[in-house]
Amino acid sequence: MISNYNLAYPLAPYQALRRHFPLIVQMSRREVIGRYRGSFIGLLWSFFNPLLMLAIYTFVFGVIFKSHWTGPGAEHVNFAVILFAGLNINSMFSECANRAPMLIIDNTNFVKKVVFPLESLSWSSLGSALFHLMISTIVLLGFELVAQGAVPWTIIFFPVVVAVFLPFVAGVIWFLSSLGVFLRDLKQAIGVVTTALMFLSPIFYPIESISPRYRSLIYLNPLTVIVEASRNVIVWGRMPDWQSLGLYAVAACLFAWFAFNWFERSRKGFADVL
Repeated sequence: MISNYNLAYPLAPYQALRRHFPLIVQMSRREVIGRYRGSFIGLLWSFFNPLLMLAIYTFVFGVIFKSHWTGPGAEHVNFAVILFAGLNINSMFSECANRAPMLIIDNTNFVKKVVFPLESLSWSSLGSALFHLMISTIVLLGFELVAQGAVPWTIIFFPVVVAVFLPFVAGVIWFLSSLGVFLRDLKQAIGVVTTALMFLSPIFYPIESISPRYRSLIYLNPLTVIVEASRNVIVWGRMPDWQSLGLYAVAACLFAWFAFNWFERSRKGFADVL
């Protein structure tokens, strides 16, 4: 309930994660298992899907198009590795954002239960996306080890990069899930937005290839800093830009706080609409 949280408190968005962590873990697990329920190999699809996609990227961009990434040291790195490192971040964000508008609507039974913490649905959705990101990253590192012969030691900073990204993604889920209750067309629009954000972030091309005149606009894309930082620690073996990550973390936390407040105030009308 709204009274359970002090909305002026900066850490209010994370109280649900702390208070209901066992419930969130259970719901995330159920969501992951439910996605593959009924299939022949079940949960193994979470491993085979990124493996098959990586194989397709390698064949299409490496064999057919013979694509190359421009920049120092790029000639020694498989293009599919560079591409997949960015796509993993985009896939995590898109999975959460595309599902968010229907998150409350698909769980209408929880809306009627006054004692159920609806804000936990965002964390459980994020937990499911994190699981798939983890599996995709393991596949990527395994492929990188085979193709390149080594994995950069800077991979230890990848969890930090993801942790910086989490508040923003959680905020997106809170905001879109509450808005989706009142605007049913939002689901269709978000698919277009997430696709646009993918192509307007340096996933398929290096940021250096963008004219300095427009490069600042690319950095307004919330995926850009995280994609660049992920690629630095996973592919290039470089330290992330701590200043950019620090500023991003502050902005992400502020956005999460705003989105959580929006969610808590708008939830009073969920039952009337649903």
